[in-house]
Amino acid sequence: MNKNTFSIGFVGLGLIGGSIAKSIRRIFPDTEIIGFDVDQNALSLALEDHTLTRTVSSIEDMCDCDYIFLCAPVHYNIEYLPVLKQVIKSSCILTDVGSVKSDIFQAIHDCRLDSVFIGGHPMVGSERSGYDAANDRLIENAYYFITPSEAVASDKIEEFRTFIEDLGAIPLIYTPDRHDEITAYISHIPHVIASSLVNLVASKEDEKHMLKQLAAGGFKDITRIASSNPVVWQHILLSNPTHIVEGLRTYITDLEDLIAALQTGDEQKIYTFFESAKNYRNSVPEHATGVIRMNHEVYVDIPDEPNALAKTVSFIGNAGINLKNVGITHNREDNEGVLRLSFYDGESACQAATLLKEHHYTVYER
Repeated sequence: MNKNTFSIGFVGLGLIGGSIAKSIRRIFPDTEIIGFDVDQNALSLALEDHTLTRTVSSIEDMCDCDYIFLCAPVHYNIEYLPVLKQVIKSSCILTDVGSVKSDIFQAIHDCRLDSVFIGGHPMVGSERSGYDAANDRLIENAYYFITPSEAVASDKIEEFRTFIEDLGAIPLIYTPDRHDEITAYISHIPHVIASSLVNLVASKEDEKHMLKQLAAGGFKDITRIASSNPVVWQHILLSNPTHIVEGLRTYITDLEDLIAALQTGDEQKIYTFFESAKNYRNSVPEHATGVIRMNHEVYVDIPDEPNALAKTVSFIGNAGINLKNVGITHNREDNEGVLRLSFYDGESACQAATLLKEHHYTVYER
């Protein structure tokens, strides 16, 4: 089928839905893209920038769509399924973008939509949310899980896989259960552990709040994801309990083994604990796009003199590089510069590092 003549519907135009819609518009400019969202402002913006061809006030009006992307919160997506069941074509491919598959697949099965549903999960994210944050290259070079139900025809799966590849993403085909297991171990459980570590340190805080003042470098790196939205993570954990509980129990067992090694003075076991982690960590690709959002930061040494900070930042601003945040690091346990500069993407961070080096700054790239 010629995707330029496709009709594609989007239920929800937030960060993910909006970005996929923009990618489609850029790559297949003649595609009819139809939008439905309770957020009228998002629909207006998508019409103004010509991402959407038109909007609809009811998902029943998506009856002629060839693809429908469910990009609303999962409980809303599930509520829409009985209506979609009555109107979509048998040739339609229905998909979603959620990070957990068990709930949506159960609902799909209950509505007997198995033959048209191919689950999806682009491994992307951002600090920002909503259509304002969407961009037409968010999923480019990012892994994109494709999780078809067993009832979907193989030619439909291949068609959708090719479509996702055409959008610039890297499709990975897995069963829904294996997807949930993978994301539990590389995303959901790390968020739990990061939050538990922050809570542990907070429990030992004193009235001078010195732990908070001293927490920098490595501590802030490994706990950064603990700043995520607690409501979102409450829902994720409750949607994927089996794999998360299994992983946490394994993690607890590993910690208990380490405690035993410490109590008995088992030097080899302690060494192996760190060595195995180091070896696996060093084998992880440096520039791959994964489930957990990357942090693009550059650390810089600056002199302790008037206007030093303003001068450094002005170099970056005058070069047209978009700076996200600026911070001062007083704890330099990891041999980093005192000035922390954060950027929205890796390219901007690299450009800033190069520019500052040209002005003879000592730069520590992350």
